[in-house]
Amino acid sequence: MNTAPEAVSAVEQRLAELGLELPPVAAPVAAYVPAVVSGNHVYTSGQLPFIDGALPAAGKVGADVSAEDAKTYAARCAVNALAAIKAQIGDLDRVTRIVKVVGFVASDPSFTGQPGVINGASELLGQVFGEAGSHARSAVGVAVLPLNAPVEVEVIAEFA
Repeated sequence: MNTAPEAVSAVEQRLAELGLELPPVAAPVAAYVPAVVSGNHVYTSGQLPFIDGALPAAGKVGADVSAEDAKTYAARCAVNALAAIKAQIGDLDRVTRIVKVVGFVASDPSFTGQPGVINGASELLGQVFGEAGSHARSAVGVAVLPLNAPVEVEVIAEFA
């Protein structure tokens, strides 16, 4: 009988050093799957900032949610995306590059700081993957997101 503990990936070790761990993959809230593999890429569906299965806040950034809090939630979306990626490829150490991040920010009409909010996801991916975490990106302001979430992030990752 093998009682050795499961090896922890270098990526998950870096997450742990940041005080984070991968959550279970969030159940879809509609008719889709959390992530899909095509070739050597994983495409995640939009990830909300669920923590223990619940949104930590709801509403529009710039009105109901501060930009600073929304940036933290964007980082959480990225962690949730990593969980979806791991579920598809088995080991995050297989990721060779974060190719693209698309971030959506439910924005008060006067709020124009979407790039700063989505920096939460981009900075986290850089901390976790180093140079391989540098990516192309879009940061988009929208009127409303599913479940009235303040932010949603999708990730495209390349793997070997």
